[in-house]
Amino acid sequence: MPAPWRICCNKKSKTKNGKAEMDNMADTSEKMQMKKEITLLNGVSLIVGNMIGSGIFVSPRGVLMYSASYGLSLVIWALGGMFSLFGALCYAELGASIVKSGASYAYILEAFGAFVAFIRLWSSLLIIEPTTQAVIAITFANYIVQPIFPHCEPPYDAVRLIAAACICSLTFINCVNVKWGTRVQDVFTYAKVMALILVISVGLYKIGKGETENLRSPFEGSATNPGMIALALYSALFSYSGWDTLNYVTEEMQNPERNLPLSIAISMPIVTIIYLLTNIAYYVVLDMSELLTSDAVAVTFGGETLSYAKWIIPIAVAMSCYSGLNSSIIAASRLFYVGAREGHLPDSLSLIHIKCFTPVPALLFNGLMTLLYLLVEDVFLLINYYCFNYWLFVGLSIAGLIYLRYTQPHRPRPIKLNLFFPIVYCLCSLFLVIVPLYSDTINSLIGIGIALSGIPAYYLGVYLPIEKRPKCLQWLSVTTTKYVQLLFYCALSDLDIDMEPTAAKNK
Repeated sequence: MPAPWRICCNKKSKTKNGKAEMDNMADTSEKMQMKKEITLLNGVSLIVGNMIGSGIFVSPRGVLMYSASYGLSLVIWALGGMFSLFGALCYAELGASIVKSGASYAYILEAFGAFVAFIRLWSSLLIIEPTTQAVIAITFANYIVQPIFPHCEPPYDAVRLIAAACICSLTFINCVNVKWGTRVQDVFTYAKVMALILVISVGLYKIGKGETENLRSPFEGSATNPGMIALALYSALFSYSGWDTLNYVTEEMQNPERNLPLSIAISMPIVTIIYLLTNIAYYVVLDMSELLTSDAVAVTFGGETLSYAKWIIPIAVAMSCYSGLNSSIIAASRLFYVGAREGHLPDSLSLIHIKCFTPVPALLFNGLMTLLYLLVEDVFLLINYYCFNYWLFVGLSIAGLIYLRYTQPHRPRPIKLNLFFPIVYCLCSLFLVIVPLYSDTINSLIGIGIALSGIPAYYLGVYLPIEKRPKCLQWLSVTTTKYVQLLFYCALSDLDIDMEPTAAKNK
């Protein structure tokens, strides 16, 4: 029985005698590559959809808790947006000059070589991507079943099954067609932005009526301890993470030299303004004790202000999770696809569907890893292990920008920033690496251990010459690739030599 995405995509799959027919790739000038189907609008939706997750609806209290006043918390939210803009602008330069999917993995590979890039990929594979996606799916499921169990904890099995269904549905959609995935992203991003505009409108209406008691002394009681302010800034910067989403799919963008930086330039101000105005709306309606004790700030806000329309907020949170999970699946699958293409993961993950031009094996592998993490009861605790790794590799990729300026001064750069921006962000990243080591030492050390566990895998699978690698691993790789090709109707993609002259030269 053919795979379901083959049925959807293969409109002319049989000959007159009923035998299956595959395209003769030699008879067409079309390259076996993923298609450039992501437009400027899709790019903006991917970035905004991934940055604005469930956090702004559920628990934007970290910044307020450490800053201890409304005024200082808003200043820190604005600073977080500005620092994130610096990082996003650096990624705009990197993405326009290294036109290759994979984001920080691709940039670290170009600047610092295979070993550091592999450790970054290994960290994503083992902890960062599957944990993030599992947590988002569980949050989605919790808000879906919340109306059915309003006064008690929802059944554990029901939540996990709904989360699994969410992951499987989005994996299937992205296997079938890139456009299907981007349309889902567009629709759900618009929906959650509209929900936040509703929250903001209620807040502005309250301000217009003069209900500003909570804002009359905005800086009263502000934290003065540098450590507390640092933790508040850390919370804000973590809420802005996701601005690198589009760099994972650079090869699939239409005119990436123009649309990648433009998408970033449009998205970052939108997200920063939405975050600031949403928090102002919360501060106008809820006092500090309610904000700090609520498990779901937006739901509490809706209960106070929206009356019979308060059901909108849980639905908006669920849609926000669905959008965030979709963008995360798109990004992670491209990371694994590029890693396999570079020889850092099994060849079977670098295959793409012959008709749909989607990385079906990489998508299914990502989905399987996430489903496995759903079996971990305390999956939320796993997030604590990767904060250190995440910021370390983002900082390394931007340090790579500075390094490449000196090692490859003549490399074409459609966008060339002043070095002030990457230097400031590298210093900021250093701060973000030190904070978890200081505030959560044990979990950070566990995260480092997980990253370093990739050293034996790198030695056996990448560093050793092919003839010296274990025969069982070679046989397993060849056999897996063969059957994945047959089962999922896939083939190896063609490398665009013109796209990466430096990489091709090195090879």
